[in-house]
Amino acid sequence: MKRTPLFDVYSQYEGVKLVDFGGWELPVNFSKGINAEHEAVRTNVGLFDVSHMGECLVTGENATGFLDYLCTNTISGMKKGEVMYTMMCYPNGTVVDDLLVYCRDTTSYLVVMNASNIEKDLAWMHDGVPYPGAERPTIVDLSEKTALLALQGPKAVEVLKTFCPECEKMPPFTYRSPCAVGEVMSLISRTGYTGEDGFELYCAAEEAAELWDTLLEAGEELGIECCGLGCRDTLRLEAKLPLYGHEISDSITPLEANLGYFVRLEKEDFCGKKALARQKEEGIPRTLRGVVMIDKAVPRSGCEVFLDDEPIGFVTSGTKSPTLQVFCAYVLIKREPKLKFGDELTIEIHGKRKRAQLVKTPFYKHGKRYDE
Repeated sequence: MKRTPLFDVYSQYEGVKLVDFGGWELPVNFSKGINAEHEAVRTNVGLFDVSHMGECLVTGENATGFLDYLCTNTISGMKKGEVMYTMMCYPNGTVVDDLLVYCRDTTSYLVVMNASNIEKDLAWMHDGVPYPGAERPTIVDLSEKTALLALQGPKAVEVLKTFCPECEKMPPFTYRSPCAVGEVMSLISRTGYTGEDGFELYCAAEEAAELWDTLLEAGEELGIECCGLGCRDTLRLEAKLPLYGHEISDSITPLEANLGYFVRLEKEDFCGKKALARQKEEGIPRTLRGVVMIDKAVPRSGCEVFLDDEPIGFVTSGTKSPTLQVFCAYVLIKREPKLKFGDELTIEIHGKRKRAQLVKTPFYKHGKRYDE
């Protein structure tokens, strides 16, 4: 299995639980468990190793035009220091991956990819996407040379401003680089995958351990917690942040996943535009909705969803919300018949139909509950 540059640090921690995550040996939780780590991020501050994520550099005079065709969102017009969430799609409109794009200047961009998709994404960028331009930009894989730490929670800024006072005034989806965090030069972005305020810090792989220790020491008096994949998933699920292979995939379009805000159909062209425009015009067949279980049961990915006795879709992700203490899930279901908040569905869990109710989403984000 692959290991991040921090493996030798946290694998020695007492109580850490390591799992195989897409071929990576990563911590699912540390000694206090998933719920405690989840609570730390919601109310205080947590530190994640997410160095399994992939990074590549896209450079050249045609870098902007290429990325604008590759991505659903509008890359042209980005300014240095800005970060953009976007997706790249196949010609049929389904999703290759979702990405973060960092603008260094109009000829240089850092692109962050999901760990399980790195090889596929790079192959798609190099010669898969049917780019109509004369020449593709230079694409260099930086994944093995780069470490990524996520400092998340309402007190994340208190930890980081010890080293980088200007981080307190950084708007969301912007970055600063280079920044000295102790002795480690880092790129700091105000981004994250938890539904809370926070930062993601990129540094050279060989300096990851020093950065990890520096942040833990700076946050010690605030009660910082090491956090694993388990609470990363429950946090993102509560906040309605999509996970590739669940809410979006090579069989689900961004429009079906209710991510149309990140699909700029007004752009002149991008890969998948024709298919997505046609889907919008003809009627989007499925929609991603949130449910809370009436009957106590954990809805897992793939569980079938029914309206009366008719199958209408499936669960994309589900869990017991540590914040709300309810069983909740996202379901991809037929758009017709139209259903409203409060309507009941059933989900087949371990061979039994369990009642669920459609609710507003996200379930929880920035202190606001779905039922408030």
